[in-house]
Amino acid sequence: MKFQLSNKVYDVLKFAAQVALPAVAVLYTALSTIWGFPYSAEIPATITALVLFLGTLLQLSSASYKASNG
Repeated sequence: MKFQLSNKVYDVLKFAAQVALPAVAVLYTALSTIWGFPYSAEIPATITALVLFLGTLLQLSSASYKASNG
């Protein structure tokens, strides 16, 4: 199966999956504990699930790229 993302899309999604979204999940967890924000477990769990999904897509794209150019 061929699944490749453009370099720009790949880079943006990689940054989101490795840096931005995990940071947002941790920030929300900390702030919800301090300030009593709602859904203190649900929102970070949803973000973490999204990170896993994006990581899977990125891995598929990377494997497809390596298979076609290797």
